[in-house]
Amino acid sequence: MIAWRAGVSGAAVACLELVDGTETTYRGLDDLIGRCVGWLRARLGDPRGRRVAMLSRNCLEFVVLLYACERAGAIFAPLNWRLRGAEIGVILQDCLPSLLIYDPEFEAAGREGAQGLALDLVERSAFRAAMEQSAPGGSAPGEADAPTILIYTSGTTGKPKGVIVTRRSGFFCTFNFVSAAGVDTRSAMLADAPIFHVLGLFAIVGATLAAGGRLILSDRFEPTRSLKLLSDPAQGITHYPCAPAMGQALLQHPDFPSSDLTRLKSMPFGGAPVPDPLMRQFLDAGIAASIGFGMTESGTTLAMPLDREAIRARPQSAGLPAPAMEVRIVAPDGREAGPGEVGEIQLAGLAVTPGYWNNPEATAKAFDGRWFKTGDAAWRDEAGYCFIVDRWKDMYISGGENVYPAEVEAVIMALAGVADVGVVGVADEKWGEVGCAFVALAPGAALAAEDVLAHAKPRLASYKQPRFVRFVEAVPRNASGKIRKDALRTLFEQA
Repeated sequence: MIAWRAGVSGAAVACLELVDGTETTYRGLDDLIGRCVGWLRARLGDPRGRRVAMLSRNCLEFVVLLYACERAGAIFAPLNWRLRGAEIGVILQDCLPSLLIYDPEFEAAGREGAQGLALDLVERSAFRAAMEQSAPGGSAPGEADAPTILIYTSGTTGKPKGVIVTRRSGFFCTFNFVSAAGVDTRSAMLADAPIFHVLGLFAIVGATLAAGGRLILSDRFEPTRSLKLLSDPAQGITHYPCAPAMGQALLQHPDFPSSDLTRLKSMPFGGAPVPDPLMRQFLDAGIAASIGFGMTESGTTLAMPLDREAIRARPQSAGLPAPAMEVRIVAPDGREAGPGEVGEIQLAGLAVTPGYWNNPEATAKAFDGRWFKTGDAAWRDEAGYCFIVDRWKDMYISGGENVYPAEVEAVIMALAGVADVGVVGVADEKWGEVGCAFVALAPGAALAAEDVLAHAKPRLASYKQPRFVRFVEAVPRNASGKIRKDALRTLFEQA
């Protein structure tokens, strides 16, 4: 798509980096991608099937490497820069990349994660300089169903799972958002959200560049700057995908009343439940906010029409299935649920992942024939609009990031004096949900909540760290030994 855009609208601006104001045209982006392909071949020999990891904030180099890996037949593995070194190490051990390009800000975590691996580490500015000096390499992508990206998401066992994105599924992830959000050559997308997520990779980067729009790369979310950019007619920003916590921060900022976000064509929220008051505040201000539903395994799955009255009529709906997505809701007894009946969302279609890297057991468990089982509960109304109710899995979402309790529990269990622990997500106005750890102490042990939090802090990304600690005589478990998360939530509510 980038090569085609370079041919038909090469002088148009593809990317603007806010850090230094640098603009890159489609022709310039195509040239950089070609040079990156040449650099990968010089560095790796035959890049086909080799994994290339990147640990960096949003930047042009990230975008270039993403497309260069596809052209060269390599597999791009973007890493969550919020993770600690040990967490990064688990991912690197699983995908075994040949190359890790890192931002200096995250060098310590990257090097810690790479310990013991035969891995070539390259600092981002050195990568940029070497790439620009390389001779362009020709395109030799893999087959349509060959893996091209690995996106890691935590599993219920606490071990991250590498979601496989193929050339075909990645194309249709992009197509679904382009279609649902009305992205075209007149569009400008502000990338405040991290682009290592499926939202960033396909809804923000992929959709903007495939449609010939302008991608504005922000290295971090700063409400003051974002409000100024979104209000600026000269920037002409039309799309702003974001997490609910980002929307809340904009609403609470003192500059919000004097800002004008009404020019936005689409402001879809994803990654966490959206409180009804938050949605209504945006809608009452004339802003085209909406709720969407997607997964790492499928990209954009449900989306509201670009119709503010339709959104106002159903402000808590996640919308209708995306064009290349089949959605069914299955009742607990296995039949398809009727209107108003809660069941599990299951997906099929060209954008759905074929499975997990190095994990055939998880892949088999995730599918019922051709249907991917999301573990999320929802219902449909008579018109076909879907409403997300809850997650049937134990995962909770904090600030747009998935958190699996088993991973947090494993860290806390390593603390001397802890006999048992159960973690659940509880409601939080700012982050959507935060963790509460229920800890049972070993006989004779004396620990305070501060001890548990101090133990977790260097071992878990900030969004995974529990906000609350409650001490209990015993963590409630059922007859099979599984933690009764419903009982823990009741304990929290009673307190």
